[in-house]
Amino acid sequence: MATVEIQDAAKSFGATRVIRGVSIDIRDGEFVVLVGPSGCGKSTLLRMIAGLETIDAGEIRIGGRRVNGLRPKERDIAMVFQNYALYPHLTVAENLAFSLNLRKAPQQEIDDRVARAAKILGLEPLLKRLPKQLSGGQRQRVAMGRAIVRDPQVFLFDEPLSNLDAKLRVAMRTEIRELHQRLKATTVYVTHDQIEAMTMADKIVAMHDGVVEQVGTPLELYDRPRNVFVASFIGSPAMNLLTVKANGQGVADDAGNQWAVPGVPATGGQALTMGVRPEHLRIDPAGVQARVQVVETTGSETHVIADAGGARLTCVLRERVGVRPGDDVRLGVDSAHLHLFRTDSGERLERVH
Repeated sequence: MATVEIQDAAKSFGATRVIRGVSIDIRDGEFVVLVGPSGCGKSTLLRMIAGLETIDAGEIRIGGRRVNGLRPKERDIAMVFQNYALYPHLTVAENLAFSLNLRKAPQQEIDDRVARAAKILGLEPLLKRLPKQLSGGQRQRVAMGRAIVRDPQVFLFDEPLSNLDAKLRVAMRTEIRELHQRLKATTVYVTHDQIEAMTMADKIVAMHDGVVEQVGTPLELYDRPRNVFVASFIGSPAMNLLTVKANGQGVADDAGNQWAVPGVPATGGQALTMGVRPEHLRIDPAGVQARVQVVETTGSETHVIADAGGARLTCVLRERVGVRPGDDVRLGVDSAHLHLFRTDSGERLERVH
């Protein structure tokens, strides 16, 4: 396998700048997920790594080799697409063997590699079937198998699970992660689903408007988001964000609720953004007054949406609670779980300890 190095990469389509000076280092054998909303540039960046899009500026290296001017087939990568991209007139075995036949590999090598991929992915009973005779999950496994038989330096996945139903997506997430652990392959995976990113990645690259907002492990992005974008994008339900001002006791929000936040740095009375994740809020007699608006029960959790004097708060409770819409409750939070950001730049504000 190989490292992937992206240095100051840029890409425009006409007057629209899609990738704006992106730099990422991917270690050998690492599973890296590019995540962000639609239109943030993540799929374009993946296609630049693959050679399916040209690079306007900067440099891309795979295994230490500069690949800017190389065609896709010269980069030693394999890509798995969202729509599977299987040949409908070929059997599963023929789809798996297609790239090897194209380069005229010896028949014994073709047979061995197809058999290995089929065994890894549980495709052995399906080798004689056509794609139309397969389920969505089986087609996606064939697409992955076609990548495996090539034995590439780097695997690239472009939103491979977005066409599957919710239950199958969860199962396929596990399969892809187990496959990576077995092959120890350098993998770059694109998704707009932050749950996929959190559950699959060794390292997450959060992108927005063609730039990298933060790079780190899933828990680094979750526990210490660098800015408001990462804080609001990573986590489900999304982080509660309130406009606040510092005072002697901590901070007060626009509704007048007082939140105890020790170590707030002096900000000259400027407005700040305070964030708290829904699962860190709890019913607390010493907390802020709120009126329940909506109660959603998932079975393992209860989601409570409440209005605290105009501040809308989503609270995720693990324990069973007997609250109903219209009830008055008090919501509190451990101050260690409160995040502060500059309202002007959105950047994280470190508290003084």
